[in-house]
Amino acid sequence: MELTKHTHATVVLTKDGASLLIDPGAYTPNTPELLAAADAVLFTHDHPDHVDVDALRAELGRRPDLPVFGPASVTDAVPQVRTVGAGDSFDAAGFAVSVFGGQHAVIHADLPPMQNVAFLVDGDVYHPGDSYEVPGVEVRTLLVPTSGPWAKLGEGVDFVRAVKPQRAIAVHDLMLSETGRGSTSQFTGQLTGTPLEIVPVGSTVSL
Repeated sequence: MELTKHTHATVVLTKDGASLLIDPGAYTPNTPELLAAADAVLFTHDHPDHVDVDALRAELGRRPDLPVFGPASVTDAVPQVRTVGAGDSFDAAGFAVSVFGGQHAVIHADLPPMQNVAFLVDGDVYHPGDSYEVPGVEVRTLLVPTSGPWAKLGEGVDFVRAVKPQRAIAVHDLMLSETGRGSTSQFTGQLTGTPLEIVPVGSTVSL
């Protein structure tokens, strides 16, 4: 399997000629093209940096049979999305997907709770969306959110320590400068013993 990193939280997993697109949001400039090329799509939650509602509606208008999965908040915005929640397992274009989580990380106590699910793909790659939800199962490749109004370096470090992945890759990083990305990677690696890889936007790594 290969992973291609796109802007912010968007990644594409590919294997055997199939592609699984995760969180193509409005912050990702090439979201329409990524949706057009995808064999299946996963959304962790309904925030615009994770889902471009207009682009998704347009693609589903073109390809109504495109398999798209997400929590109820995404289905509320786009009814064609198949609703999934923690404990669910399903096949998406040949990828085995298990669902964890349920809640978005707290941004502030004055804001109401928000939905967020996390996905484990092929028992290997774990995308937590906007959370530090520990799945409680073995994870080989952990995608680690590194920026955002809810993200905290210390909690991210504890997340990596708790999951104990073989490999960690930074995502959700648009709000960090190049210096900030490097600093976050350095601290995380030093404090966890697991290097936090920074994959440039548009680059592909083998998993």
